[in-house]
Amino acid sequence: MEGDDCSFQPDSSDDHSQRGSVASSATLSRAQDVLIYLFGDSAVHLTVEGLGTVNVQELSRSVRDALNIPESVQDAFALWLCSPLLDLQLKARHQPYKLCRQWQDLLYRFTEASEDDISQDEPYLQFRRNVFYPKSKELQIEDEAVLRLLYEEARSHILTGRYPSDPEHWTALGALSLALDEGPNLDSQQFTTTIREKKLSSFLPAHVAMGSGGLFSTLRGKSSRQAGLEQSLLEAYKKISTSAGDTPEPTQLLHQYLNTCHTLPYYGCAFFLGEIDKPAQGILQRGKRKAVNVGICLEGVYVMDVKEKHVLLGLRFSELSWDHSYPEEEGDSHILWLEFDGEEDGTPVNKLLKIYSKQAELMSGFIEFCVELKSASEVGAAAGMDGEVSQSQQPAGQEGSKKNGRGGRRGMLSRQNSVVCNRVHSLNTISYVDNGKEIKRLKPKRAASFFTRQASAPLYSAVQVTESLEQG
Repeated sequence: MEGDDCSFQPDSSDDHSQRGSVASSATLSRAQDVLIYLFGDSAVHLTVEGLGTVNVQELSRSVRDALNIPESVQDAFALWLCSPLLDLQLKARHQPYKLCRQWQDLLYRFTEASEDDISQDEPYLQFRRNVFYPKSKELQIEDEAVLRLLYEEARSHILTGRYPSDPEHWTALGALSLALDEGPNLDSQQFTTTIREKKLSSFLPAHVAMGSGGLFSTLRGKSSRQAGLEQSLLEAYKKISTSAGDTPEPTQLLHQYLNTCHTLPYYGCAFFLGEIDKPAQGILQRGKRKAVNVGICLEGVYVMDVKEKHVLLGLRFSELSWDHSYPEEEGDSHILWLEFDGEEDGTPVNKLLKIYSKQAELMSGFIEFCVELKSASEVGAAAGMDGEVSQSQQPAGQEGSKKNGRGGRRGMLSRQNSVVCNRVHSLNTISYVDNGKEIKRLKPKRAASFFTRQASAPLYSAVQVTESLEQG
């Protein structure tokens, strides 16, 4: 993996049970056939000499040549070793065959999967987006084949709900997908026929297209709900041709799709699976946990509710401190700690969120690497590229970062009904206190940090704590 030995959770919607595995090759001294999978149910077929010793750098070069990827954007993609249980972005020096031989050990170490699931799990190679590739560089890509690869991956994450999105986003993205598949000039009848043949779930997130089920869905009527979704999709589809004037080219549609995805702050994240404590609601609720996806990218950290498909907490690196702790006893969990600004009854305090995960150490190392990488890129940008990206082109999570030390607040995040906004009130957090007293706010508007791992030294300084932190 690039930068750190980190692992990322897979897109469980794809069915790879029939796919061949790199690890199934028995004879390694002669040429072997290898399939490198892409998003969108396609693959690159390679014939590889010496499969047992070939490394990722060599395989990646062969895939780029087969796909005619321009040299200028070769860093946009990486090789991943994936399965329904775990995804790993590989480093150039890694040897995929050897990692496949160690796959069960990796699953025992980094997942909560059962022995039966681990014994039956089989990894495959996938060519997909490099998590360290800046979103700003994607805006400059003009090659249609490259844009298609990025589009197929983003589309998969939208449809499976890995990228939570609001109605205005998923209708616009669904309309663009339809225009890319069928062209932007379908009339109403052709539109309806296409939607009925391919189903709404081909263009809208599965949880939206299928509905929540239950009594409410039954009373309202599935057909009525589907008709409403089809109408919204049709209206968004009609806007594509009218807004573009002439019939838009595929590259224009692909740019529109990716640009819309860029407004989601967790676009391009690496994803980890974890759990957080549910807020106590009486004696019976104590000890229960909620499954979350933790997305980490060059901009920050995002904790998302797996079931509800919305953000619980989103923080830029300048807004957090972090650390991880190892299990003290057998049966305890690895924990990633996130510390951020909050308040109790109007008094500023530091809040701590505990994320239970076998991948806590990996997440901590990945955050540290992203902070270092982002800091280095900002130094380079200040030397000669400052101001080249317009305010309208800035990726979400960066807009307003020059207004003050905490980055300002974007309009989308201030809308409380948006899936992107923080829901700190729904989190079971620990308010940082010292000997039972509230820590006074320190300049610049921040209490001292409990952790030594910090994203930005000017905003955080280490604090000496004489007694253990109360974790009630």
